[in-house]
Amino acid sequence: MKVLYTAQATANEGRDGRVESSDGFLKFELTKPKGLGGSEKPGTTNPEQLFACGYSACFAGAVAFVANQKKVALNGIEVTAKVDIGLIESGGLGLGAELQVRLPGIERAQAEELVQAAHQVCPYSKATRNNIEVKLSVLD
Repeated sequence: MKVLYTAQATANEGRDGRVESSDGFLKFELTKPKGLGGSEKPGTTNPEQLFACGYSACFAGAVAFVANQKKVALNGIEVTAKVDIGLIESGGLGLGAELQVRLPGIERAQAEELVQAAHQVCPYSKATRNNIEVKLSVLD
């Protein structure tokens, strides 16, 4: 891979600590979700929320890229990523994700085609492929 950009962040104290980007722009206090035995203190986040933010933004960019390649004019893109964490059969915790995509003014069949194509080129989708279950949904 020819590296074009490297993001860097440092976490301290794990799920009940903090995380900060190398440029200091992003600084978050972390708390475990209640489902993992945490308290979900106001003003805090968790790794799954941060992953959902990154995946939804990256996937929206992939949809825009594919639409541009196919010369489809978009009237906006909304991607909601739901990231699950739970117990897996082999033991321990695992992740799952669902991407809900809204493409206003685009017919459902064409929207589904764009979403499937975006799933092939999105770097997050490539990273998760064959590692976690990712469901894709096109919403009206």
